[in-house]
Amino acid sequence: MIFGMMKIINFAHGEFMMLGGYTTIVCVKAGANIYLAMLVIAPLIVGMIGLLLERLVIRHLYGRLVDTMLATWGISMILIGIVTMIFGNTTESISTPIKGWAIGDYQVNGYNFFIILVAIGLVCSGYFLLKFTRLGLIVRGAMQDPNVAASLGYNPDRIYMTTFFMGAALSGLAGGILAPLVGLVPSWGTAYIAKAFITVVVGGPAIIVGLVSSATLFGSVNQIFAFIFNPVFGEVALLLCAVILLRILPKGITNSIFKGKL
Repeated sequence: MIFGMMKIINFAHGEFMMLGGYTTIVCVKAGANIYLAMLVIAPLIVGMIGLLLERLVIRHLYGRLVDTMLATWGISMILIGIVTMIFGNTTESISTPIKGWAIGDYQVNGYNFFIILVAIGLVCSGYFLLKFTRLGLIVRGAMQDPNVAASLGYNPDRIYMTTFFMGAALSGLAGGILAPLVGLVPSWGTAYIAKAFITVVVGGPAIIVGLVSSATLFGSVNQIFAFIFNPVFGEVALLLCAVILLRILPKGITNSIFKGKL
């Protein structure tokens, strides 16, 4: 949402994920229900942090792409430093709430199916919100032409603020859901920035359809090559696929294939 709709390259987005993961771990260790922690508390906390940063820093930099990149890079380093001072440079983790089961000689991770269901639910909810609700119409209109939206009585600044809050909250939700699967360190979020950015750019101008098409393609390529060879080959294959697609379709998949889609 932050890059695809607002055209802001947020280098601190991975740190929003990291904060969501740490929020979940802290809440669970304090006795909170794990589903409440990762599905409600983590996105709310990270969304509020994102809202604060948008009001203090980001809103002064709209339309200044390079300045936004530098500012969010600085925010990224500050957040990593703060979390390192609080938790140290050690690995934090919690156990998955859903156990796996065996199918023949293979072990299936039940929590992975939960993540798939949450991802499908988020995509469908996002599509419905942006396509069929008045709020979605206002947001899309303000992103396309803020002057027209302002002439109709809508405040673009408030719309940008709301969109940034929602993008940060979704990132916190992602970090909270991934927390039981990985060991968290303060620099954990940086591993996801490049993949997220490539996915959005290759997806093209269509926010939902572009995300689904590029994410499905890259995820399939990564996992197929990782299964046949090893995870390193999977990462290399993903990168090569992205380079080839950007060379063939420089404006993204949806600009050439799914024109006019959301």
